[in-house]
Amino acid sequence: MKKTTLILGCGDIGTTLGRRLRQAGQRVVGVRRNTAALAGEDSGIEAISADLTDAASLAELPDADVLVYVATADHFDEEAYRAAYPDGLKAVLAEYAARDKAPRHVFFVSSTSVYAQQDGERVDETSPTAPSGFSGQLMREAEQALIEHELPGSVVRFAGIYGPGRDRLIRQVSEGRIAPASPAMYTNRIHRDDCAGVLAHLIDLALAGESLHELYLGSDCEPAPLHEVMAWLARQLKVEATETIQSPLRRRASKRCDNTRLLESGYVFRYPSYREGYAQVLKEGGFLAPEKV
Repeated sequence: MKKTTLILGCGDIGTTLGRRLRQAGQRVVGVRRNTAALAGEDSGIEAISADLTDAASLAELPDADVLVYVATADHFDEEAYRAAYPDGLKAVLAEYAARDKAPRHVFFVSSTSVYAQQDGERVDETSPTAPSGFSGQLMREAEQALIEHELPGSVVRFAGIYGPGRDRLIRQVSEGRIAPASPAMYTNRIHRDDCAGVLAHLIDLALAGESLHELYLGSDCEPAPLHEVMAWLARQLKVEATETIQSPLRRRASKRCDNTRLLESGYVFRYPSYREGYAQVLKEGGFLAPEKV
C-alpha cells in the first residue's frame, strides 16, 4: 500500500521533496493557501488549499504516514512568524494527534537562526540556543512544541539555503561587492536539492522503522568564511571586487555548523560544499559567460 506524505507549506523545498517522493512511489499531498503554483507543476503532487492556523480547514486534510511542516512566514514581522511557526505547527499537531490514524513521524523544518553564537564557534545539535530576535525565538518555540509532543517527530535545522532562484550572493558579487577578509565571518550553507534530499532520507528511515533523533542540523560539510565564498564566486564570474560590504555583515552571526549526526545517519550530500553547489547554480542559472570556441 502506498505511503502518504503530507507537505504543509509546499513551496520550493516542498515541491522538490514531493517530486523525489513521487518518484519513489509515494502519494504526496501538498498543502498551501494558494495552490495555483502547485497546479502548474508537472510533479504529480496532489494540491490542497488550507489555512494552517484554522482548525476547520485542517480537519479537511487527509490522513498521512508522514507530515512535513515546511511553512514560511508571509512577512518578516512577529505576528506573521507566530502564525507560521508555533501557532501553525501546534494546530497541526493537535489535529493529527486526535485522529484514529496518527502519522508515524512529523518533521518540522527549522533554521540555524536559533543559535546565537557569533565568534566562529562550532555548533551541533547539543549546542545551546539563545536567539535574541523574534524570528529565532518563535522558531525555537515551534521546535519545542514538536519535541515535547506525544507524536513522534524530528526538527531539521537548515543553514542558509541557496539554489535555483536563490542567487542573491551571486548578484552581489557580480556587482563587484564582496565581504571583508577580516574579521572572518563564517557562513553555513545547504543547496535546495540537499534540503529535499535530507528530508527524503529521514522520511525513508522513519518509514523503515528506524529510530530518529529529535533534532538534526542540516548544513553542508564545509563552513567557510563569507569572504572566501564570495572571492570564489568572483573568480568563476571573472569579476573584480570593487566594494567591500561592511555594516550589514557586522550584525550577522558567525558560527560553524557540524553536520556529523546527519552524516552518521547515512546521508550523502549531493553538494558537499559551496563550490559544487554554486557551480551548479552558476551553470543552470546562465551566470557564466559562454566558452569561446
